[in-house]
Amino acid sequence: MTEKIAPKVALVTGASRGLGAALAEQLALRGWQVVAVARTVGGLEDLDDRVKRAGQPGAGGLTLAPMDATNDDAMRHLCRSIFDRWGGLGLWVHAAIHAAPLSPAAHLDQKDWDKSIATNVRATGMLIPMVEPLLRAHGGTAVFLDDARAGQPFFGAYGATKAAQIGLARSWQAEAAKHGPRVVIATPAPLPTATRARFFPGEDRSRLGDPQVEAARILDAL
Repeated sequence: MTEKIAPKVALVTGASRGLGAALAEQLALRGWQVVAVARTVGGLEDLDDRVKRAGQPGAGGLTLAPMDATNDDAMRHLCRSIFDRWGGLGLWVHAAIHAAPLSPAAHLDQKDWDKSIATNVRATGMLIPMVEPLLRAHGGTAVFLDDARAGQPFFGAYGATKAAQIGLARSWQAEAAKHGPRVVIATPAPLPTATRARFFPGEDRSRLGDPQVEAARILDAL
């Protein structure tokens, strides 16, 4: 009997811009079927256009999922749809993030604080139980993107919630070490993303890395 080979299906949450978009694009060009999740419809359409314009032989496809990763019902429905169509996932890249403006800890904007918790922490804790069975089904890998800002001046909201996200990922990584799924925590090089521009508006962006090159490096290391 010929063993059935699991399809190369990837879920990328936070796929409309920055490194998340670059990873989704690289995966599609490498023959993966990518389910690209983001709130910004225009960003997802731009991603789709870039993949089609590349005309890469053997490229995979994109399933655009314009939805909020903090919406439990929407993400639960999406994960069920992935299971029904493909039976599981080979890869999950979690790049969805809220980058609150820099602010002294004593002057945090409550809306930004709440959104940081909802996007960076709560959504991660909600998605891991949904996605884990899909990854187990295909022997898949989860990828998180670290950005160690906790404790730095004015990075209170972003630094604390990003650290909590990575802390949760590290716990999952330790728990899954023997039986899977594989959990990878990558530390990207500084990139000219909108998130970084929000933190360092006057920075010389010509000195920063290329998101496509960095995406390829991360994927090659998996």
